[in-house]
Amino acid sequence: MQGWSSLQPIEQELLGDVSGLSILHLQCHFGQDSLSLARLGAKVTGVDLSDEAIRTATRLNNSLGLDARFVCCDVYDTPELITEQFDIVYTSYGVLGWLPDMQRWAQVVQKMLKPGGRLVLVEFHPVVWIFDNDFDKVAYSYFKQDAIIETETGTYADTSADIHLSSVSWNHGLSEVMSALLDNGMQIQAFKEYDFSPYNCFSHTEEIQPGRFRIKHMGDKLPMLYAVTAVKS
Repeated sequence: MQGWSSLQPIEQELLGDVSGLSILHLQCHFGQDSLSLARLGAKVTGVDLSDEAIRTATRLNNSLGLDARFVCCDVYDTPELITEQFDIVYTSYGVLGWLPDMQRWAQVVQKMLKPGGRLVLVEFHPVVWIFDNDFDKVAYSYFKQDAIIETETGTYADTSADIHLSSVSWNHGLSEVMSALLDNGMQIQAFKEYDFSPYNCFSHTEEIQPGRFRIKHMGDKLPMLYAVTAVKS
């Protein structure tokens, strides 16, 4: 377990050496990445809306003897509950679609960073979300319009689970995300797009390399991820 980490190579490269840095992990879920960062020597605070996820993260932290802290709150309420600022704000994989307002999100990022601090965002590409589940046709707008309300079977961890859930989400195009950061005093340092997903979480995938998945009939034609690093000016 000493060398175990849930962080994917993409975010490891973007984050770099985090030893001794303070990190705020927004939408941390049950804290695997937060705990990986703590193992690497960072002082980590994780935030998530789910009280059950925060309880699980805290239990894992205690059982591993780490010193990460976990706070249950709405992302938009983070500055009201956490007063310190951080060297890095980190968030990744399926996070922005649950938030209706990118301007408010970017305001939180800016408020929570120290001067010169940076955002590291790795997210599924908004083009992925315009397709139906089988990636056969365009079913949704690339641009944010009304909320997308769906009833789904299974979960992202187990698509065959006998669970039926209604979800509310929003698609945020790249310009919406970038503009929100720029409008709120962030300077874009780097932007990358990727033609694979590190997670096998979509329909009709194939593993092209260990830990790299594509939609089989799309090949390398579909952008599946993007990453942004931005610095607080």
